[in-house]
Amino acid sequence: MSDVIRLSDLPADRVPEKLRADYYFDFAAHPFAHSALVTEAKSVIDVLGKIGAYAKSWLARKIDEMSRSGSVRLLTEQDFPQRGTGHFRAVVAEGAEFDPSYVVGSASADRPGTIGLDRGARLLGAVVYPGEGDVYVGAETLVEPGAGLKGPTILMEANEIRQGAYFRGNVIVGSNSGGTAFRGELKNVVMMNDANFPHPSYLGDSLCGFATHFGNQVTAANLGIFQGLRARDRRTNVVIAVDGARYDLGLVKMGVVLGDMTQIGCSSVVAPGTLIGPHCVAYGLCNIDRGLYDAGTLFKNRAIGAGVIELSRVDSSRV
Repeated sequence: MSDVIRLSDLPADRVPEKLRADYYFDFAAHPFAHSALVTEAKSVIDVLGKIGAYAKSWLARKIDEMSRSGSVRLLTEQDFPQRGTGHFRAVVAEGAEFDPSYVVGSASADRPGTIGLDRGARLLGAVVYPGEGDVYVGAETLVEPGAGLKGPTILMEANEIRQGAYFRGNVIVGSNSGGTAFRGELKNVVMMNDANFPHPSYLGDSLCGFATHFGNQVTAANLGIFQGLRARDRRTNVVIAVDGARYDLGLVKMGVVLGDMTQIGCSSVVAPGTLIGPHCVAYGLCNIDRGLYDAGTLFKNRAIGAGVIELSRVDSSRV
């Protein structure tokens, strides 16, 4: 393994260009409220280890700011008999609706989990777990019945969190300017403004840039299939090649980094430890191997054209 460079050992000025945030995300063109989380990290890989701590700090400040406003309602577990356990509170801004199916709060009355709903936000019939971290629902965001939210989770403005969505904590979702939604399972993920994850599938330990899109049933694995067979203490870090050099990313689990505007077609699978630059497109049914793919890459699945699928004729007399 002497030819493998440990990314964590490199100073910031020696991190390869294609492992830096500005290769994937253009925050000047597409401002993002949480861009500091990304730009202040040494590499896009480092961001993945900082999501939880950043979210907890931001949530504490935001909910404190909301609590000091004179136009909020403060609700506690006593306002929801038979619909919760543990200790929790909800800070509900003017015009917001908080009507959960069930809330799993904290065991400590001194440190109750908190849900903050900004103006016009609606959380209706969802299950919320603020005992594991605070949850923020941004202005005009809708959380539909049947969704599940574990903190720490940040949902910015005007999002649509659809029935069946399951956010497992350390999740940051940017604002929505229209037409995007979330329905899948997310864990330790940053989805930037207008990112679109509207269908049932899984995404963990990943960063997705502006207006990125996952088609129906697209999934990105975050642990190699053979790694899953090993005892946890024998699992090895993800290693990828970048411009001819091999880098140990320092992570056993890593999903995908998607640059701005990249689109992944229906039923495609992205292998663990994959970085895809901005403005890329993958046709449906692509199997994208681990590695780094440059900006503007087009992934094609043309099984018929390649002769992989044999074409014949239907004999209707035998039907």
